[in-house]
Amino acid sequence: GTKKKAACPGLGLFYTVLSAFLFSVASLFLKKIEDVHSVEVSAFRCVFQMAFVLPGLIYYKTGFLGPKGKRIFLFFRGFLGSSAMILLYYAFQVMPLADATVITFSSPVFTSLLAWIFLKEKYSIWDLLFTLFAITGVVLIARPPFLFGSNVTGIEGSYTDHLKGTIAAITSTVSGASTFVILRKVGKSVHYFLSIWYYAVIGLIGCVIALFVMNEWHLPYCGRDRVFLILIGVLGLGGQIFLTKALQIEKAGPVAIMKTMDVVFAFILQIIFLNHLPTWWTVGGALCVVASSSGTAIRKWRQSLKKAKQNEI
Repeated sequence: GTKKKAACPGLGLFYTVLSAFLFSVASLFLKKIEDVHSVEVSAFRCVFQMAFVLPGLIYYKTGFLGPKGKRIFLFFRGFLGSSAMILLYYAFQVMPLADATVITFSSPVFTSLLAWIFLKEKYSIWDLLFTLFAITGVVLIARPPFLFGSNVTGIEGSYTDHLKGTIAAITSTVSGASTFVILRKVGKSVHYFLSIWYYAVIGLIGCVIALFVMNEWHLPYCGRDRVFLILIGVLGLGGQIFLTKALQIEKAGPVAIMKTMDVVFAFILQIIFLNHLPTWWTVGGALCVVASSSGTAIRKWRQSLKKAKQNEI
């Protein structure tokens, strides 16, 4: 018989790093766009998602609504996922790139907490410790005046915008964690393309309604900004594809740890292209959040390996 060709060692981790780089560059372009609301940028991203997913839905014959018993879960997955994207884009626009990126890395901690509440998954003292680490990191980045005083330095723009961006990033992180819990609940009974389809369609509808209410819908005046909008959609889609491919050929634990490269790229791009040096508060917050998310990922990975060995026995 013919031998099966072995997978390239480390290919999944390479895909993860490439995904992190594409997401970081897309965030940089978002910072460079002028006079375009984050909701409008999100609408363009949803259009690219729909254009990519539609052929897949037709090819795999999944339909556009999904199984009857799962539609309510798909709706909330789409609503919470698109809300997380809009809030994150807003955070990128009003606060330093590295700060917003670091806050989003507390997502695994919130996922564990929500899975304990809604799915009755185990929540140990280690999970509580990682949650406290993540909260400490977010506090160091936000630096609320009642703890750090009124003279807060090293932020981008006004402190009011910084605080709004922090709240948006935290809400985005919790919404994103909620989508992971919903996807766990749904399991493999719904095709991956259908999940993205709900995300894109509900997100686009929500964005269009919000833009009409706020009267913010307009094309960028500058041709460069229009190119940036297209690139944000393409790079965001590419990042999601490579992250999906990474999870298909590599265990979730190593992928989650390697995904911390998002923070590294955010710091590098912010220093080189935005001329904004991070403060020691941000660096300390980043270390707390990355340690928390990495610890959560390593613990989940070890638990899955232990469970797999028990099943073999």
